[in-house]
Amino acid sequence: MAKHRKRTRKSQAKLQELATVAFTEDAELARDYETLLKSNDIPVIIKEQDQSEQGGVKGIAVMVPEDFLDEAHVIIESQDAYDDFYDFALEGEDEDDLDSDLFEDEL
Repeated sequence: MAKHRKRTRKSQAKLQELATVAFTEDAELARDYETLLKSNDIPVIIKEQDQSEQGGVKGIAVMVPEDFLDEAHVIIESQDAYDDFYDFALEGEDEDDLDSDLFEDEL
């Protein structure tokens, strides 16, 4: 029985070493974050959380070892900024296309 306690302590220690880098309700976004972090050699675990009983929300935690937490934040924030930039750039292209269509109709 003493061996069983040691295993439990080890698994608890491993869980305590993990930190949540992102929390989302979107499973696809959580998988995207997982892929992004793994491609940057950061170990990552996705874990469903159900805190609705405690007044919280149901969602998915993207967790990394504490040693990788800062790097994981930077990578995710950089990717989000990159996505926002291209969303903004594409919005501008759509507006330009509409304006050029308006001018063509007048000719």
